[in-house]
Amino acid sequence: MQSQSLDSKIFAEAIAEHLTVTQALLQDAGLLEQIARQMTAALLDGKKVAWCGNGGSAADSQHLAAELVGRFRRERRGLASIALSTNTSILTAIGNDYGYEHVFRRQVEALCSEGDVVVGISTSGNSPNVCLALEAAREKGCITVAFTGRDGGRAAQIADVALRVPSTETPRIQEAHILCGHIICDWIELSICQQEPSRMAVA
Repeated sequence: MQSQSLDSKIFAEAIAEHLTVTQALLQDAGLLEQIARQMTAALLDGKKVAWCGNGGSAADSQHLAAELVGRFRRERRGLASIALSTNTSILTAIGNDYGYEHVFRRQVEALCSEGDVVVGISTSGNSPNVCLALEAAREKGCITVAFTGRDGGRAAQIADVALRVPSTETPRIQEAHILCGHIICDWIELSICQQEPSRMAVA
């Protein structure tokens, strides 16, 4: 009985926290639209969206890049997007030669150009490799976006735009990041389908 009661408490608390954080995101609707508009403009201009993060944030980076390159909910052309956490040879070479804090910065230097969008995802906002990537992106004239937790950290100070999820709990922040990422991908996809109806892919 005690185990069953503990399980119920864990579920109830997690769901309650999730709903509270999700509801609070309504205040950031304008910010999400701003990010989506900037990404859409970049993609329509032949630019790309690059994502980076560690651990769960690396998984989110890959997930959201895939939504743009593949599709979210609609048939349309592929959109240029990459996750900087996927090439193990690049990551281990840079980590070995320069240090792990440089694994994303070096890729930004090599792969990103003026007008691209670089998104750094960090629940604390203080991941050194994410912050260095955002700094390098700004130096190259990229649009920089940070997905962080409530405190924002250094990443929020570096980036042009920062989405600060109103929580200090890593699981709740990560859940909110993927929700916001999905909303942004949906907005981008709908906008591009409306602006490029002749270039929509055939199902």
